Amino acid sequence: MSASPVPAADITVDGTGLLCVTLLLRLRSRIADAEPGTVVHVIATDPAAPLDLPAWCHMVGHDYLGPLSGADPATYALRLAADPRPTRPGAPWHPAEPVH
Repeated sequence: MSASPVPAADITVDGTGLLCVTLLLRLRSRIADAEPGTVVHVIATDPAAPLDLPAWCHMVGHDYLGPLSGADPATYALRLAADPRPTRPGAPWHPAEPVH
């Protein structure tokens, strides 16, 4: 997380009313073709977002920049990495069969 001001958004993803799993699916879809270095602001009302968004960024390799100060509803920023790790079925680390 950065101590400097959060940069302006290149992309904004509105996840108002969504649970984090649905929000992350929407986020992944919206950033699929975005360039590395793109700044994304994510509007999230799910109380788990302050934990889930940084964890997801860490898992895939994007830079979590933190919450926007004073934003209402809560808005979080991230910067897209050049080579994020995949998080979808068919990814090299994803098991071919469901784990029970």
